[in-house]
Amino acid sequence: MKIGVNAFLWTAQFGPSTFSILPRLREYGFDGFEIPVFDPAQVDARSIRKELASNHLECTICAILPPGLSAVDDDAQVREKTQKHLARCIEFTAETGATLMSGPVYAQVGYLPGRRRTTDEWYWAIECFQGLGPVLDSCGVSLAIEPLNRFETFFLNTAADAAALCEAIGHPRIGVLLDTFHANIEEKSIPAACRQLGSHLLHVHACENDRGIPGTGHVDFPAIVDVLEEIGYTGYLTIESFGFNLPEIASAAAIWRDLAPSPEAIAKEGVAYLRSVISSRSQG
Repeated sequence: MKIGVNAFLWTAQFGPSTFSILPRLREYGFDGFEIPVFDPAQVDARSIRKELASNHLECTICAILPPGLSAVDDDAQVREKTQKHLARCIEFTAETGATLMSGPVYAQVGYLPGRRRTTDEWYWAIECFQGLGPVLDSCGVSLAIEPLNRFETFFLNTAADAAALCEAIGHPRIGVLLDTFHANIEEKSIPAACRQLGSHLLHVHACENDRGIPGTGHVDFPAIVDVLEEIGYTGYLTIESFGFNLPEIASAAAIWRDLAPSPEAIAKEGVAYLRSVISSRSQG
């Protein structure tokens, strides 16, 4: 398993002005860096690829739907526009040199209509993601769909439902991102959720229950790593937390306070803790 960290810890708009983040990440012990993308047209994929390579870091991409887009909207034109946007995000992912894009790409984070999802919405999502199969194949990219907790989405909350969605889509490049922060709310057992996902599990966000430093709360990372090794997971454990002043996501993610003394504390102490867990389980 490899360890990464999401740029959201420092910025929602990663680019040349924030390239200075990268050198110290390798010093901390990270293998990869995760870049959020709202609009791929606003991000220079080539410069990012070059800078990551010079710092010996791999890349993963997380995508969040901007306002006005939804794969489950009742307007067919909105759904078509969303599919085209996601196709461009997949192409952008390949341009950065990454082979994995993930995120809650079915609806905007924080959209809550006050009801359960409908059968139509379920099939609209399946149709959207099936339509992305050709671009995923041509770009050599996999897509990991992320369930969120009930306070951030109505559409997809549990590992069981995410697995069912993947089965219905039926494309080998489409799987699941499990975020331990969301799973801590929605799952009876996070290790059991990982086991249930099995080969559908393509990416893991290793987040503490309060989004603070991994290892300082009650998420049972040793048990999670045990199951990940059991199911043959070889992907990333990526720390995803949020900076202290990111207006793009503060409201949707409900970040109203500092989660640690500094973003560097979450990164540096978090990667050290996760390394120790992986090492102890493999030796045991």
